[in-house]
Amino acid sequence: MGSPAPNKGFLRRVTLASAWGQGLDGYDLGVISVVAPIIIADLHTSAVGAGLLGASSLIGIFVGGPLFGRFTDRYGRRLMFTVDLVIFLAAALAQALTTELWQLFLIRLVLGLAIGAEYSIGAPMLSEFAPSRDRGRRLAGLEASWYFGYLVAVAVSYALLRLGGLSWQWVLASGAVPALVCLLVRIGLPESPRWLLSQGRDDEARSIIDRYLGGTAFSTGEELSADDERGTGSTLAALWGDPEQRARTVFCCVFYICLVTPYFAIFTFAPLVLKAMNISDEAAGTITINGVAFLGALAGVSAIERIGRRHMLIGPFWICAAALLVVGLWSSAPPVVLVFCFVVFAFLNAFSSDLTPVYPSELFPTRVRTTGTGVATAASRVGAAVGTFLLPIGLGTIGVGASMVIAALISVVGALTAYRFAPETTGVSLGKVGALSHRARPA
Repeated sequence: MGSPAPNKGFLRRVTLASAWGQGLDGYDLGVISVVAPIIIADLHTSAVGAGLLGASSLIGIFVGGPLFGRFTDRYGRRLMFTVDLVIFLAAALAQALTTELWQLFLIRLVLGLAIGAEYSIGAPMLSEFAPSRDRGRRLAGLEASWYFGYLVAVAVSYALLRLGGLSWQWVLASGAVPALVCLLVRIGLPESPRWLLSQGRDDEARSIIDRYLGGTAFSTGEELSADDERGTGSTLAALWGDPEQRARTVFCCVFYICLVTPYFAIFTFAPLVLKAMNISDEAAGTITINGVAFLGALAGVSAIERIGRRHMLIGPFWICAAALLVVGLWSSAPPVVLVFCFVVFAFLNAFSSDLTPVYPSELFPTRVRTTGTGVATAASRVGAAVGTFLLPIGLGTIGVGASMVIAALISVVGALTAYRFAPETTGVSLGKVGALSHRARPA
């Protein structure tokens, strides 16, 4: 008799545990996008202070991604999968006690550390359990969860402010509720068998594979034997020493930067952007555009195993650039035109962003998978933090038009990078991805 199939209930639980964690980041940033104007007015914050407020958690992610990624490659996925949530829960609750901008900045910096840890741990861990036939769909679902968390946060924040009459401090602290639920879901999950194999702990790995993943059939089909090769040398050398891996590291960093920088810059301060374009109902506009982004992410989940990774990046990057260019060069256009352009951008940017947990999890080997993912996340947040810091300043100096042209140019860089470096990994086991070359791309 053949080996049993992977436990579907277990795979669903691992997927949910990872997706919920990704949704926490979306929730946190969705909340701050709504309450930022209130905080700015309440604390009499300058444009520089507003930029620091928006960039605080992104700076934390820059540090937390590679730091916790390195810890996770060294000490295991399971431990850090819990530690990051405990930090998030504590920091989320602490926001209820803030009364000064510097306090909020520091707390959200810590919150960013936990979110960075989540990025570097969640997707790689899921990729190491998921079968190759639907690995992309499961990983893309993490990004859809991010947009869902963002959308829920926007709706909940407006409800708590307008209907509940809560202060901005307690609205920010509401993120502790989904964090607690996520922590409960993760209790009892096993260690990644790929990580155990990479550490020479073969018996423990085989026990988990037999119990949860279907035994020998899974090991053979998913090329788990590749993880029996113990890595040597430093993490830095593993990411940057080999020319092929260096190209993958650069690609993961650049395409990630080009996707998230315009998005974070625009949507962290969505009410301010809409107000600058004389769109009166900021709440309706913010919820609508973020709802469209969620639909775009769902479309990406459905399409990823059908059209492949490369096609999900290149075309959408060009269309997003065109939409932002219209806004930049015709910022006095009727509101319906401007909203339509933002809707197009939001949908396709989210569609392509489904690949941000996919490519890093696939293109780094097991022994440095979470470190590499953390580095890519950190690089993306450099761009996001810079964009978020500069946008409120740019709106008051060079104006919304020039700001959107810059965002369009970032999308152009993303399109060119994807065409040159993006490999096609659809349906390829993690054990075989290492044999793919970034030069061997379709015409």
